[in-house]
Amino acid sequence: MKTSPHATVYIVDDDAGVREALAWLLRSRRLVSECFDSAEAFDERITAISGIREPSCVLLDVRMAGLSGLAMFEKLITYGLLPTLPVIFLTGHADVPTAVDAVKRGAFDFYEKPFSDNALVDRIVQALALSAEGLALHNQSTGLQARLEGLTERERDVMRLVVGGLPNKLVADQLDISVRTVEVHRARVFDKMGVKSAVELANLMRNT
Repeated sequence: MKTSPHATVYIVDDDAGVREALAWLLRSRRLVSECFDSAEAFDERITAISGIREPSCVLLDVRMAGLSGLAMFEKLITYGLLPTLPVIFLTGHADVPTAVDAVKRGAFDFYEKPFSDNALVDRIVQALALSAEGLALHNQSTGLQARLEGLTERERDVMRLVVGGLPNKLVADQLDISVRTVEVHRARVFDKMGVKSAVELANLMRNT
């Protein structure tokens, strides 16, 4: 599975040996990583970048001094970053039930230490693919919203009826305007929404 060259794996673990080993492992698979020795340091980083713009995921140790991995996970939920920023928990045997509960609440997965290097990296690649998919959907939704905001009130009225399958004559009757005026508004709607037909417009709106 191919990943974006700009994809980043955030490694959050207070054990220097674990961070270094994971960073090396990811480099061996040509994946970029950033390491943090505490959840607090990662929190500062994730707050500073103000949202996820490139495919990313987090390897998050459950048990750390200070802010725990689970508390950091709660913050990510509050920030609205899931599932665009998938979280893979790294856990010791005693914390497996906690990690299982986190998965039920939206974490991508968890791996118990010691873990299989290949299995973990394969799962990371899947998490990055999910992140890329989520970003694409977000960008599509944001772009569509901007186009909708560019419509006048009358154009929105016309669009709503056109999407509902009404021909120009019935649209004109419903809005008490001329067919020619409907044609003008319809053409402007198509242009602003970037479509060439009523069917294409209906499909665009249906998929939002």
